[in-house]
Amino acid sequence: MLLRQFEYLVALAREKHFGRAAASLNVAQPSLSAGIRELEQELDVLIVERGHRFAGFTEEGERILDRARRILAERDALRVDVDTLKRGLMGTLRIGVIPTALPIVRQAMQPFTERFPGVTIRVLSLTSTGIQRGLDEFELDIGLTYLDNEPLERVKPKPLYSESYLLLTPKKGPFAGRAGVRWAEAAETPLCLLTPDMQNRRIIDSIFRAIGKQPRPAFETNSLINLCMQVGSGPWSSIVPEPVLGALELSPDVETLPLVDPVIRRLVGLVTPDREPTAPLAETFIALAQPMFGRDIQHSAS
Repeated sequence: MLLRQFEYLVALAREKHFGRAAASLNVAQPSLSAGIRELEQELDVLIVERGHRFAGFTEEGERILDRARRILAERDALRVDVDTLKRGLMGTLRIGVIPTALPIVRQAMQPFTERFPGVTIRVLSLTSTGIQRGLDEFELDIGLTYLDNEPLERVKPKPLYSESYLLLTPKKGPFAGRAGVRWAEAAETPLCLLTPDMQNRRIIDSIFRAIGKQPRPAFETNSLINLCMQVGSGPWSSIVPEPVLGALELSPDVETLPLVDPVIRRLVGLVTPDREPTAPLAETFIALAQPMFGRDIQHSAS
């Protein structure tokens, strides 16, 4: 067996198309197909469902694909270890981040980038489901996501901070002069919310259900920036996590009010795959990032 054959399998699983998989590896499609057939002959098992188009992997193929991903990950980890011995910490650190935590990841990155300028950090905005998939398929090294609401599986969690929720609303709107807004009141106002595929939206929906409310948003988007723009341009309000406010440019015509009755907090943190050894880049990043949020971690645990 050759590592190149494993690369063919992983590329095919990623692209779900023989031609695109071959192009992603800069090889001809016949070479990729032949390499997979040779692997099937060596293992004496059918790996790919046969058809005019890619139709998926057989049950045995799925097991081989999982092992191929692990072997390639070990190869990449070995390369990083050797490069680290020769030149210090190098390489690319791949981080999947839920959209509501994107402003926070910059703060978490700062001590790492200052200490290891030779490392490239690749940050991808993903749903929690996308982060789970990326970690499982060895396409991500770290995830930044919710830890106590729909927690990910097969991961090692590292808490960073807890988030509370604010109502972003027009200053001259119905809540002018208020110190806070009850969730039940927020349910009765026209809302702009994130799309249902976002875990933050599912958290908000669950809070409303718990108090017997089911608001219908007037506007949905998968962008926090877009939410803020809508609130600043019309009569709508929105619900945003408190930690992201520092990175958002708010219109002077809007204000933020705490959402109360109930006061809700959700824990956010870093996750790495629950397998050994932990990638050196990920391990070092977490060791530098966690102390920056120590107070938030203690608050969340209390």
